[in-house]
Amino acid sequence: MSLLNKLGTVSADGPRPASLTRLRVALTVFFALDGFVFAGWVVRIPAIKEQTGASASQLGLALLGVSAGAVVTMMLTGRLCRRFGSHAVTVACGVLLPLTVLLPPLTHSPLALGLVLLAFGAAYGGINVAMNSAAVDLVAALRRPVMPSFHAAFSLGGMVGSGLGGLVAAHLSPTRHLLGITVIGLVVTAVTAPTLLRTPAPRPPEGIRTPAGSRPIDRRVRGLVLVFGLIALCTAYGEGALADWSALHMEQDLHAHPGVAAASYSCFAFAMTIGRLSGTSLLERLGRARTVVFGGATGAAGMLLGSLAPWAWLALVGFAITGLGLANIFPVAVERAGALAGPTGVAAASTLGYGGMLLGPPAIGFMADWFSLPAALTSVALLAAVAATIGFATRRSATV
Repeated sequence: MSLLNKLGTVSADGPRPASLTRLRVALTVFFALDGFVFAGWVVRIPAIKEQTGASASQLGLALLGVSAGAVVTMMLTGRLCRRFGSHAVTVACGVLLPLTVLLPPLTHSPLALGLVLLAFGAAYGGINVAMNSAAVDLVAALRRPVMPSFHAAFSLGGMVGSGLGGLVAAHLSPTRHLLGITVIGLVVTAVTAPTLLRTPAPRPPEGIRTPAGSRPIDRRVRGLVLVFGLIALCTAYGEGALADWSALHMEQDLHAHPGVAAASYSCFAFAMTIGRLSGTSLLERLGRARTVVFGGATGAAGMLLGSLAPWAWLALVGFAITGLGLANIFPVAVERAGALAGPTGVAAASTLGYGGMLLGPPAIGFMADWFSLPAALTSVALLAAVAATIGFATRRSATV
């Protein structure tokens, strides 16, 4: 049976279907909250840069605090989930994330900003590992590939957060805006937390193959987790690269109007959201292996079009195709890593994936200096093709 297509088992003595439905709704809310809070912070970066008096390079160094905090915390969160349970850790991080997003607008120097962003990054990395670990258990219990729906909620939360931020930016200071997000986040967590805390994670019955997180993690399992982590890295690289460079490519190389250029990442993000909303149906029809292969190939073709198209409108089409292709690869990779190694697998794959998202923007910048920006953006297509190749190469591998 295909390594990518193997499903987990359902606990006979675990939560009942109604409880699983409530659990799915609660986890979906946490994914959406994560995207909402993070987007609220991102849209206020320009104002906070001005407030702290940071130069471009100083801001870049401060922003590394988010990345450093997230990456360091992800592996620690995997251990916490194994000890205390992913539901409890998700709730704890659901409190910390909205509290820490209030800290950046209270700073008045680049150094202070970088330090508080370490805390924000830690909360962000923690909740991502914890809620993905909880989602892996739920996917196995439901016996349906619903992982993309959770990531679609994250994307929708991000779109709502960025849209709301754009509306209030001219009327509210960063402090008041992010205080509002803090209040919303804490209220949502308070309302949703009881469902997670009262519902145990689904567990397998006696005699059934042990799923995520309980069996020993041997060398073979580590190798397979690394494979899925590399798939996550290849696709997250594209997300980071497009977020930072697509608009500049449109404006600089294709001479698009600034408003059209600004729509480039929106096209990608919207298409990715649509792809994830339809991801469960796609996975049920194609299976995980073919979804990764076809998704990677589609993403590669779309990015070649987006980076090399001679007209702005055609580049926008390419970015949208890229979003559709890459939409479900990261959720599948994280889910399979979690099914193999529990929270530790989720943490490892998430760390590699997040590393790819961090690697993308600076790598594109260096290659743009050496060659050109369009040529540099084709690296996104190359890594999408690598993800497809890995998916194809492991399609017949036996599961653990």
